[in-house]
Amino acid sequence: MTSHLEKLMSVYDDKAPQSVCAEAMRYSLSAGGKRIRPVLVTEFSRIFGGTAEKALSCACALEMIHTFSLIHDDLPCMDNDDFRRGKPSCHKQFGEDIALLAGDALQNYAFDVISSDDDLSFEQRVRLIKCLSDAVGVNGMIGGQTIDVKNVGKPFDSELLLKMYSMKTGALIRCACEMGCICAERYDMIPSSDEYACALGLAFQIIDDILDITADEKLLGKPVNSDSDMNKATYPAIFGIEAAKAKAAELTDKALEIVSGYPDSGFLSELTKYLLNREY
Repeated sequence: MTSHLEKLMSVYDDKAPQSVCAEAMRYSLSAGGKRIRPVLVTEFSRIFGGTAEKALSCACALEMIHTFSLIHDDLPCMDNDDFRRGKPSCHKQFGEDIALLAGDALQNYAFDVISSDDDLSFEQRVRLIKCLSDAVGVNGMIGGQTIDVKNVGKPFDSELLLKMYSMKTGALIRCACEMGCICAERYDMIPSSDEYACALGLAFQIIDDILDITADEKLLGKPVNSDSDMNKATYPAIFGIEAAKAKAAELTDKALEIVSGYPDSGFLSELTKYLLNREY
């Protein structure tokens, strides 16, 4: 994954006058992280009869989208986080202006990567671009982020909270699983992959919110209690940490039940369990 990302980023000339933007893109892409979304792309392709290799460029494109969202999330006008994955956030390293442009450029390049992938048919590329654009847009990740920023300090009911989670976090996880199905040309498995991803995405965000309260700051790679400091609604803030843990476990069990019906799904099952029990 890392070497393929580096290969894709090598198209940018380090000596060009605009090279600082590419440097900021690389800085954020190379910051590490769990790479959960790209792993889901390659794994869903593999278990449904495709190959991980054929899905690799799509997986990298999705990681670019995720990284763009993190760069913008960290900006002072959004979550105002100075650290990401144990390193200074992109805007702290390069300035707000370059960080904004680097995020925009990563989003743009992600679609370029998919549209230029000659290992995929024209139909696959169109389906993948449609899947990704839907997941990113107002009815997906950006819409969820909009609900988040416009409701800071306001009362949340569980329905709105889970809707925000399913859009803000769940949309890209659903997209990852769908993209794997598309790369394998198993369009019939998309409804099932969506069901799995919906459960996993909600559990993932609830665990994230628990870790924001309980995690070791060095392991987490960013300050803890950032949500409560900004007076944001989260599942543990509304229902308590123990109820949040129980809900995440319930959703994980649902995801595991779905996965149990997939062929050669041992790794996917272990990944699903790991996400429930992770420490960062």
